Amino acid sequence: MSVSTVAATQTICAPLPVLGRDVTVPLVTGGEVTYAALDYAASAPALQRVWDDVAAYAPYYGSVHRGAGYLSQLSTDLFENARRTVEEFLDCRPDDQLIFTRSTTDSLNLLAAALPADCQVFVFETEHHASLLPWKDARVTYLNAPRTPGQAVDTLQQALAARDPQGPALVCVTGASNVTGELWPVRELAAAAHAHGARIVLDAAQLAPHHPVSVQDLDVDWIAFSGHKLYAPFGSGVLAGRADWLQAADPYLAGGGASRKVTRREDGGVDVEWHESAARHEAGSPNVIGAYSIASACKALTEAGFDTLVAREQHLIEKVRAGLAEVPEVKVLSLFGDDAPRVGVISFVVDGWNSSHFAAALSAEYGIGVRDGLFCAHPLVRTLLGSDPQTQGECGAPEAAPGEKSLNAIRVSFGAGTPDEHVDRFITAVRELVTDGAKWNYRTEDGRCVPAV
Repeated sequence: MSVSTVAATQTICAPLPVLGRDVTVPLVTGGEVTYAALDYAASAPALQRVWDDVAAYAPYYGSVHRGAGYLSQLSTDLFENARRTVEEFLDCRPDDQLIFTRSTTDSLNLLAAALPADCQVFVFETEHHASLLPWKDARVTYLNAPRTPGQAVDTLQQALAARDPQGPALVCVTGASNVTGELWPVRELAAAAHAHGARIVLDAAQLAPHHPVSVQDLDVDWIAFSGHKLYAPFGSGVLAGRADWLQAADPYLAGGGASRKVTRREDGGVDVEWHESAARHEAGSPNVIGAYSIASACKALTEAGFDTLVAREQHLIEKVRAGLAEVPEVKVLSLFGDDAPRVGVISFVVDGWNSSHFAAALSAEYGIGVRDGLFCAHPLVRTLLGSDPQTQGECGAPEAAPGEKSLNAIRVSFGAGTPDEHVDRFITAVRELVTDGAKWNYRTEDGRCVPAV
């Protein structure tokens, strides 16, 4: 093996340091084990780099856009510099606006509130609820789940060709599925949207932590993502893109910061002149720590190099998929097939197991944290499981008891902070649970499967 090959192997095998990497948890069978966090698709652990940056800033915390004091000026500069850092990370256009929000859900609800009158919205049923549900005040067309990337483009083209060509239209699409991890043909979907006079917003919540995302290269009009999936804590998010619809809309929240000028009228009311910048939709004291943590995460991922991060994650994906393929009772869920490119998100079901029971055993007996349920993507999971789309179910709260059939699946997800040992332990645990069964008894409590005391 050459020196360059050794160096490449070492790079691929080195996870980025994250908080919680040394946390130990008790096992019901006795003893403790280092916790294996394999639920990155829900919330990724914060990078140690991000936590250190926030800790270094914390003593200098001050009001943003509000004070003349040194700490206020410092915090304001930090907040606006964070905006520019994230704009660079996303390769935004010069005239785009970047708004800091609470999450992807908040970002897409903000955009929904800014839609022009009589806007038509086109969204696939495969979307996360954050991008499936905000469009209640628009004319929405829900598109059936495609089975190939090409079918996704064809389905969208046909729907757009049949729309009213006179009014505004918006397409909402994910970059990577939060259920299957599969990458969607964003660039091709954007081209189809623009060819029919529509705009497109990209839900990059699952894409941005795993792959470089360029607004200009993908040619999307807006992009939304969450900090807590990008290795940044504190409940912050981003909406970035075209400014015109955002500037024309009423502020998402009315209040200080969004208003440029407020005056009393003779009739006793008030007149308001709203900002046209991002401040228009950032009323109230901003979450400067949240914005700074996102910017820190963007810097850390950029400096680590996405080529290296993608290569290492692909190594983990192949390891997980190969391990699951050796267990006949496991069925991996997929829309586009085994060969589809994907990020580190894999969902599956196990014959003879309630998914909640299986996930509980992974946690209690092996110290492995995964997700079970419908993953806030109910129509997609039901389609993949071949179930009745009208069947009731709660997000992550399956109703069936251990051993009973339930409408839910298991999701394992990982990323830049995942060591090989966590993946190896997961594969071993799946094999042992399927072969030998659980070592402990479990019961249902408040809709979830938990170890019996």
